[in-house]
Order: sequence, then C-alpha cells, then structure tokens
Amino acid sequence: MRVLRVPGVYRPQGDTWLLRRALRDARLSESPTRVLDIGTGTGALAVAAAAEGARRVTAVDVSLPARLNARLNARLRGLPVRVVGGDALASAYEEPFDLVLANPPYVPSESREVPTRGLARAWDAGSDGRAVIDRLCDRAPTLLAPRGTLLMVQSELSDVDATVLRLRGLGLKAAVVDRDTLPFGPVLRARADMLHRQGFLAPGQRYEELVVVRADRTE
Repeated sequence: MRVLRVPGVYRPQGDTWLLRRALRDARLSESPTRVLDIGTGTGALAVAAAAEGARRVTAVDVSLPARLNARLNARLRGLPVRVVGGDALASAYEEPFDLVLANPPYVPSESREVPTRGLARAWDAGSDGRAVIDRLCDRAPTLLAPRGTLLMVQSELSDVDATVLRLRGLGLKAAVVDRDTLPFGPVLRARADMLHRQGFLAPGQRYEELVVVRADRTE
C-alpha cells in the first residue's frame, strides 16, 4: 500500500510494514469495529485498518503535520478515519477498542527524557528505549475492549521480553507473533557508536530485529 508523505512527517519504514503484515495475518475472528492507531504518522496503518472493514478508526498523533497527512491519505481513499490530536496514552476515550495498533518510539537515546517536538519524537524513547513502551503497556488493559487485541512493533534494542512480561503481568495474553531482521536505517547508523558503548549493540552490528507483540484481553 502506497501512502503520501508530507515534509516533517515520519516516513513509513520497515517497522510500519511489519506491523501492517501482522495486522493482515492476525486473522481476527471478525473485522474489528473500533480501532485505535497510536502515533498514526502518515496514517498508513489507520487507512489499512479502515480498508479491511473497520467501521470506526481513530488515529491519534501529537504532530499537526502528521494529522494533516493522515487525513489526506484517508480522504484520498474515501475511508472513514477520524484523526485527532494529543497524547494518545493520556487521552480519554468514550469507549474501549477492539484493536489497538502502535508503532511507538523505541530507539534508546543519550537522554532519559523524550523530545517534545521535532521529528525525533517519532523514534527517541529515553535511555533504555522504553519510555513510551512502558506507558503503552500500562494503558493497554483500559484501552482494550473485552477480547480486544493490541498489536505493537518494537526493536530488540528495547527489550522485547520486558514488554511481553509487563503485558502478562497486567492480565493480558501476550506473545511475539512476527519478526524481521533489517539493516539499520539513518537513525541507528548515526548513533551506532553510542549504542555499542551503552551495550545495546554487539561490535560491528548493523542489523536489528524488529518484532510485533500481540496482547489480547481474554475476559
């Protein structure tokens, strides 16, 4: 699926398409009625969910250019995507969702703080890469309707096992359902030395494994 991207918006890359594949392969029992796309960016995943029959898709992003971009891609296809602004993990919603899609920032940085503006918001996730992932895990049980599903993509650099265990500890059924190994993109190439010094990378490593974690609310 091709999407338009305007300047200043995160370009869909391997992690986006891995999550898109997991969405296609999830084989949910029926098309989810209510979908939440966290950090929608260009709207690629929200548009994909709507194209597969979701009746109500809510796409959230803190970035105004991203929201405009997502609206553009949805309107070009005539698909029902509601795009709203704000922090998706701090927002209140009228009802929980059957499916939550998330491609959160997950790249470790030199700062413990996450950026509040600029393109780096799309990838910088604190010194351990988990600043947003942990918030997402903790919010997941209240975002999901009974029998609802979370599909989240992250890198091996941000501790996949910690994500699965955290979700299970919150009462969800969680497991890795897809993975792929890809060469570093521009961000990781630029900070490879720092990541090696911090113990995230093996010497000379220039590939990372990306995974999709699925978590289901079973009650």
